[in-house]
Amino acid sequence: MAKAKVLLVEDDSIQANITKELLEKVGYDVLWAADGINAIKTVKSERPDIILLDLILPGLDGYEVCRWLKLDESTKGIPVIMLTVKKELSDKISGLQIGADDYLPKPYNELELNARIYASLRTKTLQDELKMKNKQLEELLYKVEYMAITDALTELYNRRRLHDVLGKEFERSKRYSTPFSVVMLDLDHFKKVNDNYGHQTGDMILRGVAKILLSSIRDIDTASRYGGEEFVLVLPNTARNDAKNVAERIRETIEKNNFSIIENNLLTVSIGISGLPDKKIETEDKLMRCADIALYRAKQNGRNRTEIADGKDLENAH
Repeated sequence: MAKAKVLLVEDDSIQANITKELLEKVGYDVLWAADGINAIKTVKSERPDIILLDLILPGLDGYEVCRWLKLDESTKGIPVIMLTVKKELSDKISGLQIGADDYLPKPYNELELNARIYASLRTKTLQDELKMKNKQLEELLYKVEYMAITDALTELYNRRRLHDVLGKEFERSKRYSTPFSVVMLDLDHFKKVNDNYGHQTGDMILRGVAKILLSSIRDIDTASRYGGEEFVLVLPNTARNDAKNVAERIRETIEKNNFSIIENNLLTVSIGISGLPDKKIETEDKLMRCADIALYRAKQNGRNRTEIADGKDLENAH
């Protein structure tokens, strides 16, 4: 507290010198401004810990200065003690209503002045500590929430988050009759990669594929790791044929990518697509099953290809 920086705003130089001397004797670092304009400039440049603000000032009076400081986001947290020879209750109320933290009539007692300053600084310290703890709590909650919806390896959304997004987009599509597509991807022969090169190499490839997916979709799209070497994209406002164009670009990018850590640098992906509108797909589960059918068909037809399935394929699968 004794090292705090105090801004004294006082137009009477004699009174200012007396007060400044008293505060410096206690150990405060004291700045002085003789009018409202210079007070505001000093607050902006020096960032005092507390302001002793005379009510009667040339130019901007203490009320105007206090009002300006409390409206500014960068200065509203600085405690303001208003100093004045006026002792009417209305003057005190006016000062407190515009944001002053305390009010001290002149002439003030040295011990009372120090006590008021100390109390205001203590309150500010407690408020700052509370803000810091709230910020730390918010950061912790954000981290916990992030971990709850994110795949640790790829940093894509996880299966839990995927189903949340899928549910919202499914309902939106049904309500507004807008298209949206689901793209399911599975890396071909990935078990051989893990068996031949180890899981560490496999993990590196999964992270590489995740980066390709993120760089290939829009901000409104969602990329998630569905499990193992399987990924799912949710593409709002995207018809199935348009989703196929996106899927083909991704498939070609993965095929052409130089995965130098595996033999022949070759990695391919099979892709299945489903989407709305489709009268035979009434639930999110059917939508995902339809994408899975399309993915299975891509595998059966030689891998490294994209297939589309619709509600009719669900009937044939029974």
